[in-house]
Amino acid sequence: MINNNPALKRAKTLEYVFKVILGLAGVFIGLILPLTILIVLYKEASLAIEHFGVINFLTSTDWDPVREKFGGLVPLVGTLISTFLATLIAAPISMGIAIFLVELSPNKLKPIFSTAIELLAAIPSIIYGMWGLFVVAPLFGEKVEPWLQKNLGGVPIIGKLFEGSPTGVDVLTTSLVLSIMIIPFMSSVVKDAFNMVPPIMKESAYALGATKWEVIKQVMIPLTASGIAGGLILSVGRALGETMAVTFLAGNVNQIPHSLLDPFTTITVALANQFTEADTAVYLSSLYYLALILFFMSFIILYLSKVMLLRIEKKWKV
Repeated sequence: MINNNPALKRAKTLEYVFKVILGLAGVFIGLILPLTILIVLYKEASLAIEHFGVINFLTSTDWDPVREKFGGLVPLVGTLISTFLATLIAAPISMGIAIFLVELSPNKLKPIFSTAIELLAAIPSIIYGMWGLFVVAPLFGEKVEPWLQKNLGGVPIIGKLFEGSPTGVDVLTTSLVLSIMIIPFMSSVVKDAFNMVPPIMKESAYALGATKWEVIKQVMIPLTASGIAGGLILSVGRALGETMAVTFLAGNVNQIPHSLLDPFTTITVALANQFTEADTAVYLSSLYYLALILFFMSFIILYLSKVMLLRIEKKWKV
């Protein structure tokens, strides 16, 4: 029997139009927009690619606008170091926050603590940068870093990490502030992964006499390993692209840092500070080249995180 109800026809038409609009939006945002960005970056960076190549640019420490000699090794290494240290600091804290929110926090307080943690992600990065420059950097430069030099400076190998002048504008301060910025993202993903663990798995472990810590260590963490890895990689992608906070705290010195107290630079810092100063075609193209490298790094990182999250979803899908 054919249904000629006009209201039903209008509803189906609206549903079809809505699906088409969402599909086009998804194609545009997920495919066309990234490809357009990639094409523009490659086109603008083509001059630097022709001049310096790929291997030479990635291995050269030169950055001399006067002689028009440019290399991306220094900002690339600075980006990787600050991202690695920030992730190293944020990972255990985020794990602890997720475990507390899922297993230890009273039910009445869970929404309050969750909201408080997630609100950290809503703070603009420039506020983090100003807070780091005017509060954290002086504190570290006057109190924390001299104390670390005094107490750890004589320790073999570790002492070399604290050589240099304690100014507070360095790798250590930058990594600490950056870690605070990525904690909400990592803890949120890990918390969601923990919440996806089937209750029967935890109840079975408790029935066998396992303690709460044993359930967390031997049931929840192994089952959510892919989700934890996905949150970790997603946070790395967030840290890679951070600009303003790092610009305030890095020092913008074109050198590979040899200790945690050395000022340094990253790709985003170089772009933020030098884009308006690029007065030659090769100089400007080299900056676009750095942006292209950062684009590829971020894309690969986010792709890996998505793969990890899809793996854990398939594992739990009934």
